[in-house]
Amino acid sequence: MVKEFIMQMRPWFDESEKEALVDLMDNETFLTEFRHTEKFEETLKSFTNAKHCILVNNGTISLTIAAYALGISHGDEVIVPNYTMVATPNSVKLLGATPVFVDVEKETLCINFEELKSKISDKTKALMLVSANGRYPSYGIEKLKAFCDQNNIFIIEDSAQSLGSYYPDGTHIGLKGDIGSFSFSMPKIITTGQGGALVTNNDELASKIRKIKDFGRSGGGNDIHDSIGFNFKFTEMQAVIGIAQMKKLNFRITRKKEIYKRFQENLLRVDSISFFNHDFANTAPWFIDCFVEDRDGLQEFLKKNNIGSRVMYPPLNQQQAYNLPGNFPVSFEVGQKGLWLPSMAQLSNEEIDYITNLIKDYYERP
Repeated sequence: MVKEFIMQMRPWFDESEKEALVDLMDNETFLTEFRHTEKFEETLKSFTNAKHCILVNNGTISLTIAAYALGISHGDEVIVPNYTMVATPNSVKLLGATPVFVDVEKETLCINFEELKSKISDKTKALMLVSANGRYPSYGIEKLKAFCDQNNIFIIEDSAQSLGSYYPDGTHIGLKGDIGSFSFSMPKIITTGQGGALVTNNDELASKIRKIKDFGRSGGGNDIHDSIGFNFKFTEMQAVIGIAQMKKLNFRITRKKEIYKRFQENLLRVDSISFFNHDFANTAPWFIDCFVEDRDGLQEFLKKNNIGSRVMYPPLNQQQAYNLPGNFPVSFEVGQKGLWLPSMAQLSNEEIDYITNLIKDYYERP
């Protein structure tokens, strides 16, 4: 039925992004961040209901900027889930801080509350809350906030996978902590190729972030520097693409939920595959994530049938870059069984049915 290769993920552009870029090149001389970047920031502010939104060059450095703005420095410790993309801990290593790994909840893949309590020390200055695949922790964000307030710990929300996802009270994910971070890299629900955004409702932090990303300038367009800063600026090319992508976001949020549900329903009776409980009323999945038996065999079978998939993040403590001891049973299980199935918003129902029928055939073979 389906002959062309179905990628696990691919960006989705059309004539609107092309026209936006052509119009920019025809009418503008400024390519570094300017009016279009401001418009993209305003669009994101309106969508998330954030008081401040600051665009930066990528979603990894955005986390570093957030930590820097909060005063994280050499010798400090930052709590990080053992299941996340390596960018999360790397972002604080850049400042000389030490990421301290904590296991995650099996039902949400968000940081385990009981585990994190045992990892707090007098050096702990912040916690990275990663909303894995748009999900929030089962114990509730308010419980985590209360604990962190009691222990003078900042919360940085790594919401790279969560644009379009909300907490049950209607607050967009990324706005419960001190600073939230989004990513616009290629696989995200909207993309500008590379790029990131920081959101906060704190005026002082917003001012710090804007200075950090622009050489520490006292104001735009001058060479008076009243603090140490760097060049983490956005571009107008990315901005016009981002503005065009935002016009499609609501459709993609709806479609991502439909895709996840169809995978779940089609594979409901397959014992060798299990999906996560997803709060579709509030959160939109980024990727179609699941636990599977015989992952290597299934991946190879799908590949032979022109279907891409991707292994979920392995445990950070076992990555050669960190190579740390510790017992993290949930993130270990993800490392053994976690798989991302095709997750493009462009997927048709016919393609989903084709994929799931093949998966059923694989597990039902004698």
